[in-house]
Amino acid sequence: VKVKIPFGNKYLDAVFSVPEKKPTYGVVLTHGAGGDMNFPHLVSLAACLASHGVLCLRFTCKGLNVAYRTKAFKAVVEYLKLSDDYKLSGVFLAGRSMGSRAAASVVRQLSQGDDGDDGFIQGLVCLSYPLHRPKLQSKLRDEDLLLVRRPVLFVSGSADEMCEKQLLEGVVSKMKAPKKIHWIDKANHGMAVKGRTADDVMEEINAQVFSWLRENVQLQHK
Repeated sequence: VKVKIPFGNKYLDAVFSVPEKKPTYGVVLTHGAGGDMNFPHLVSLAACLASHGVLCLRFTCKGLNVAYRTKAFKAVVEYLKLSDDYKLSGVFLAGRSMGSRAAASVVRQLSQGDDGDDGFIQGLVCLSYPLHRPKLQSKLRDEDLLLVRRPVLFVSGSADEMCEKQLLEGVVSKMKAPKKIHWIDKANHGMAVKGRTADDVMEEINAQVFSWLRENVQLQHK
């Protein structure tokens, strides 16, 4: 279902992947610095989640500024929260690369209570989180991650040139939130792995994301 989400005086293009049964939870998903919501990994993940009963709303925001992308993400979350069509108990925010930085920023802002945290945001999924620029490991983009209080899942390639394995593990060890890292063996930032098809890698990512979502939804309702 295609929708246009008001954002300032513009609109963001977005698509709902809707499960057959009425969903209780949703995932808001966005792309990296290049591309848009039709990036194959996002389309594949959205279809996987919807087939397992999780609503997925993915959107395009072309700005290359993280603050701008964060504002757009917040607008989409608000839109979903107030939607009459889908009454959700909660959502997980997910993004790829730069989109995951924006997602982390939104989760941090909302969990610090600047905007009143009512528990609608359940957690954060970071696909290929760009922890640093290529070859610039001294400047880590970890400030939002260290302040997030909701559960976080990282899915990263072990050969990601923007997220050195030991550095991410170091940041994660300092995080106060419940967290998990799933390494895609030998994958680069774009999740390409020599000798494996893109579909094969996407299946691994999708399975990890779904099983983590399921665990975290169950944990909160025990």
